[in-house]
Amino acid sequence: MFCRLFNSHNKVTNFRKLFVKCVNDNIQRPYSSITHKENEVELGDSTLAAPNFAASLKTRSRQERLREDRILPFSSFLTDNFGRRHTYLRISLTEKCNLRCQYCMPEEGIKLTPRGQLLSTSEVLTLARLFVQEGVDKIRLTGGEPLIRPDVVDIIAELRKLEGLKTIAVTTNGMNLARLLPKLKDAGLDLINISLDSLVPAKFEFIVRRKGFHKVMEGIDMAIEMGYNPVKVNCVVMRGLNEDELLDFVALTEKKPLEVRFIEYMPFDGNKWNFKKMVSYQEMLDHIRQQWPKLEMLQTGHTDTAKTFKVEGFKDGSLKVCLFGNSEVSLRDVLRSGASDEELLQIIGAAVGRKKKQHAGMFSISQMKNRPMILIEAQLTHTDAQGRATMVDVGGKVPTRRTAAARAIVILGPTAFRLLRDNQLVKGDALAVAQLAGIMASKQTSALIPLCHPLPLDHISVTFDLDELQNATVITATCSTTGRTGVEMEALTAASVAALTLYDMCKAVSHDIIITDIKLVRKIGGKRDFHRHP
Repeated sequence: MFCRLFNSHNKVTNFRKLFVKCVNDNIQRPYSSITHKENEVELGDSTLAAPNFAASLKTRSRQERLREDRILPFSSFLTDNFGRRHTYLRISLTEKCNLRCQYCMPEEGIKLTPRGQLLSTSEVLTLARLFVQEGVDKIRLTGGEPLIRPDVVDIIAELRKLEGLKTIAVTTNGMNLARLLPKLKDAGLDLINISLDSLVPAKFEFIVRRKGFHKVMEGIDMAIEMGYNPVKVNCVVMRGLNEDELLDFVALTEKKPLEVRFIEYMPFDGNKWNFKKMVSYQEMLDHIRQQWPKLEMLQTGHTDTAKTFKVEGFKDGSLKVCLFGNSEVSLRDVLRSGASDEELLQIIGAAVGRKKKQHAGMFSISQMKNRPMILIEAQLTHTDAQGRATMVDVGGKVPTRRTAAARAIVILGPTAFRLLRDNQLVKGDALAVAQLAGIMASKQTSALIPLCHPLPLDHISVTFDLDELQNATVITATCSTTGRTGVEMEALTAASVAALTLYDMCKAVSHDIIITDIKLVRKIGGKRDFHRHP
């Protein structure tokens, strides 16, 4: 399967809710990991910042419901007011994670919830047993990163003993997967979702702020070798970062039994929405169809939020809209109060009964409490005669080929320069990360500098020359476009951000680093050319 695209939400300030909801689903990453045949309702505790039990229930299709009506009555506690049966439960085992993804959590991590506020193993199994008795037949274990919980294998083994539970799944970042997979499979793990946002090792390292690309790929290959089919790979697509890898991910599935699930990233910056970073489902689909124009959309059930596609010669995949809601309830607190199974079921039934007929769209979601939409700013490029901001109209200009190059120098000092040159910095390959940062920044120039027109860039390059005499790195950024205005700012932004990235990668060695001589080197196209003399 090649594509399962999700509409997900990047949580920043509220990502430690008890039942975490979408991209960065439970901090593990920014996606939901549910299958396309089910809808989701979430139960959580809005009063506690501990993702210790994320419960998400799903519904069966009408055909399945009618078929089962002839066999066994379904639990009224897990049936909502619209007759939908919720049979899929997600349990967050931990809030800890061994990665620090850019869109998920700060580099220094988070303040962890006291251990006593987390569900114990026995509490996890007690609640799982109760849900399975009422009709849940699939449980997914999430996090944080669930595979760093020491007793995860034991939990899976105990879940496997529950009569009526058909499927046990896990969503993981893959860092520990190869080491644990033989034990997980023996314990009874049925399905695996692995997060992977880039196929480029340096870009992967930049996104997650840790090394480990080859560990994740080893885990994916081992899962295939051990018979998991399909192995599901979750990829959050972000503008300016990895949208150029869509086709590479699709191509992976031609020869490997992978289901790549592209997730529509919903940026969540500083508790405010920023739609500029979002690559829409339609844009992804259009891009894929340029390579595979005969991409076929397959028929799905009327309750499905996923959209399933097939490429000739490939396996089919799907696109899914992630679900979102504000209602939450703490089963942990009720369980610890000594409540009986019947009392727990009454609370579960009340929460399921509050489930709405359909979930809010992304614009409604962004306006929910604690989730204000970012103000959509005007494109301020110049001021008029009265000093008021106004945008210059370039619509009358003829599009021409335009190129600009900018330069910056980073004086590192002898120790940092030597480590950079020899690629021995603790943080990794600084030049590769700085190159990636410069390219990404040039694409975001109009978002970073409000007086710039947004431009489609035809080409971007960021190169480095190492100056042994000055212990310095000379950065040259070149940008090209076919448009009505120049790309000087894009080139300058690329050079500047690449320089800042080098500073960040080297500052642990020395803070005596100087960024200097940022300048435009040349500009070609437009009214007049410009060449700076050496």
